[in-house]
Amino acid sequence: MNKAIGIDIGGTKIAAGIISETGELLNRAETKSDPSNREKMFTRVVKAVEQVLEDSSFTIADMYGIGVGVPGKVDREQGIAVFQNNLPWTKFPLTSRLRDQFGLQRITIDNDVYMAAFGEWKETQAESDETFVYVTISTGISCSIIQNGSFFRGAGFAGELGLIPVFSKTAKKLERLEQASAGPAIEKLAQKELQMAELSTKDVFERYKGGAREFQNIINEVTDNWVQALYSISCLLDPHKVVFGGSVITHNPFLLEIIVEKMKLYQIPEQQHLLSHMSISTIKENNGVVGAGLRVFEGN
Repeated sequence: MNKAIGIDIGGTKIAAGIISETGELLNRAETKSDPSNREKMFTRVVKAVEQVLEDSSFTIADMYGIGVGVPGKVDREQGIAVFQNNLPWTKFPLTSRLRDQFGLQRITIDNDVYMAAFGEWKETQAESDETFVYVTISTGISCSIIQNGSFFRGAGFAGELGLIPVFSKTAKKLERLEQASAGPAIEKLAQKELQMAELSTKDVFERYKGGAREFQNIINEVTDNWVQALYSISCLLDPHKVVFGGSVITHNPFLLEIIVEKMKLYQIPEQQHLLSHMSISTIKENNGVVGAGLRVFEGN
């Protein structure tokens, strides 16, 4: 059975896993990021790989290759991490550095959301002729589209759902979705509207689930904003399946029911096939690691 290492790199943590060719996560390790400079960050990536191997019965020689998901813009052909908001890796030659470090020639890198989307696409066993969309709602908001078994990339920036303008009822103006309703924005909205400076995003959802009436307007506003953008996806792509990931929604699965009910108000009957094919990730925080590992075997 072939195995690969999948790495999911973020500004706060790095997860590494050993993935079988069938998508099974055999081992997983996690280390903290160190974005203080380029080399310290790379050292933490190496540490994550060494840790996952140390925790297993395998060596690097047992690996078919390494797949890596990196935030921001990636030059896949040259193996370069081009730009990130949360890492010090502007034009960082990640592929060549990993080859030099571990001696494996088969290295696949891509944007982290694309890697997670690939993991979800494989997990849901979507048909090769379907249009599949993965949406992540976390610290940021983004999506990735797989059409006929291949990523739809546009000119290289496709899937930036968080940049879509939505009408914020609270602000009474258009705002980019990510600025209005990503994780940090939910916290700021609740603190401002409820005059409770110590609230966290987690608190907002816990208090809502506990029945606190004053939090209902916050969740209503946030989900309204999401659905405005999601309806754009419905209209432009008419996808067969949408899978949601990211900590905000995977930790609060009740949100899917709210999204579905609100989507009904927008969609005409010919679009409503999607409502029964919207789901929340079952591999959750491991989708980036699994997807990165599986991409090694695909070679795309």
